[in-house]
Amino acid sequence: MRPRTLEEFLGQEKILGPGRLLRRAIETDDLRSLIFWGPPGTGKTTLATIIARRTKSRFISFSAVLSGIKEIKEVMKEASATRMAGGGRTILFVDEIHRFNKAQQDAFLPYVEKGEIILVGATTENPSFELNSALLSRSKVYVLEMLGEQEILVILKRALHDTERGLGGRGVTADDACLEEIARRACGDARFALNCLEGAAAAGRITLDVVLDVLSRAVLYYDKTGEEHFNIISALHKSMRSSDPDASLYWLARMIEGGEDPMYVARRVVRFASEDIGNADPRALQMALAARDAFHFLGLPEGALALAQAVLYMATAPKSDAAYRGYGEAVADIRSGKVEPVPHNIRNASTGLMANLGYGKGYQHAHKFEEAVTDQDCLPPGLKGRVYYHPTESGYEKTIKERMAHFAEIRRKLGARKKND
Repeated sequence: MRPRTLEEFLGQEKILGPGRLLRRAIETDDLRSLIFWGPPGTGKTTLATIIARRTKSRFISFSAVLSGIKEIKEVMKEASATRMAGGGRTILFVDEIHRFNKAQQDAFLPYVEKGEIILVGATTENPSFELNSALLSRSKVYVLEMLGEQEILVILKRALHDTERGLGGRGVTADDACLEEIARRACGDARFALNCLEGAAAAGRITLDVVLDVLSRAVLYYDKTGEEHFNIISALHKSMRSSDPDASLYWLARMIEGGEDPMYVARRVVRFASEDIGNADPRALQMALAARDAFHFLGLPEGALALAQAVLYMATAPKSDAAYRGYGEAVADIRSGKVEPVPHNIRNASTGLMANLGYGKGYQHAHKFEEAVTDQDCLPPGLKGRVYYHPTESGYEKTIKERMAHFAEIRRKLGARKKND
């Protein structure tokens, strides 16, 4: 059921709609090397074959999983010889091109530069991270998005009624509810949807019970080491930061159901408690650590509820990144060279010795002062007056802010008293 023309191809209107750059390039046969980046089942291989057919180019396909540098060189030689013999250009389609290492990717460059091949690479990973800069600079990257449910539904209906390549000649029937269930559960993956339809067709009449049996559970596109891993953990983090408990639960479930290590999720929740909540709610860190321990004790599936409880707490807690920003500013000062000796009055030495050596009154023991507040300088002289921590008005940090203002007033009074003495 692979589409054979641009007119049959569904989806990707942003790059293939009327007047779009890629569509014009295909229709006018004015192509350069291309990289198609997107999830599985969105049409990367199909688009490459349509391009080859439309431009009447010789088409060679191989997978980076099964091929090495030897196969690359053989294909390049063949493409060069074909062009010299007047056989036209070769479109070389490389599936999962991100699996080639940098040296293997470099092997394409001379042939791409001479125009002996048009390289079309397909990848589910971010090309900026996985492909070398020389190859990227000679290619145009196009992003393919997951198909919508309605687009998947059209594809399924075509397959059901097509008598040449589909199920139309087998007497297989299915009502719309069955097809809609497959489309909904396919998560934008046309290949998965067609495989489900074919599996259900073995029963003759496709019923909802048969469809659910074939599906068994929704397909989840989730690569624990790839781009989607980082996309979904980012979605979880930003949903909690945006105080959206429903979205936070959804992305947590996507990770757990997709096979992510729950302890990785727990670590990220612990980090979130300090980075995005901090002292606005000091209990958040306790909750995150408790959820980690609970999961370690319970395991799956029960332990996932502890993570869900923690994620909900983070999403609904008051937010502050004051600790995160303050620590970052302190680190930046140190890395910029502001590394000064510890002031003598707070060094690890006898207070009396410091005074005898001419360093003022030495250390002022805080518990001898009102509310344990002194006016002694604890920062190096070059950083005197530097403020790193700026508490917000959120949650408990509002109380901290009020206490810090109170401490500042006590210090002001101590300083005034010294002047009068």
